[in-house]
Amino acid sequence: MFVKDVMTANPITVTPNVSVMEALEIMKRSKVRRLPVVQGGKLVGIVTDRDLLQVSPSPATSLSVFEINYLISKMTVKEAMTTRVITVSPDDTIEKAAVVMRENSIGAVPVIDGMTVAGIITETDIFDAFLEMLGATRAGVRLTVDLPDRKGILARVAGAISEAGANIISVATFELAPGTVRIVIRLEPDNADEAAQAISACGFDVVHRVRSYVQ
Repeated sequence: MFVKDVMTANPITVTPNVSVMEALEIMKRSKVRRLPVVQGGKLVGIVTDRDLLQVSPSPATSLSVFEINYLISKMTVKEAMTTRVITVSPDDTIEKAAVVMRENSIGAVPVIDGMTVAGIITETDIFDAFLEMLGATRAGVRLTVDLPDRKGILARVAGAISEAGANIISVATFELAPGTVRIVIRLEPDNADEAAQAISACGFDVVHRVRSYVQ
């Protein structure tokens, strides 16, 4: 799955000269927390609701309400935005986007196609995509199986499932220990129990089995 498959295309953007109050209103109205900042068709920054609130005067200030409102009305996005923007491209994998966000401790990245802001991808988009890839949104049976980390082992498990008449929704692998992998297999409900028995009959350890339902 690629960034272009899950991103929000043609995101709402602002220019650097938009006021802080207007940017906050745009976020509130559009129910977003971040806005790419564009000037002359080029990405020049990104601003979050937290950035905008941090540049506003402190509630502890001695200024009057009128003075505070006047100062806020004069503040622009340029004063609050981050100019060092980390981006990804539409053709990057969602795994790459997830790594970029994790390594930089950010919750979203603009998606750049050439010089154009093609979209924005958030941690929620990544989370939803991984749930879809793992088959967690579909009814079925989830099997956890511990296997020796050797060539051909996964093929044997898949063969046992096929012979039992079951169909695989998704497979995920995790290194449990040196020489051992744990795989999580989601199966369609039909013949899933027979598949679990077939895997056990091959000498593999089915350590957990649970049936999931779509809410």
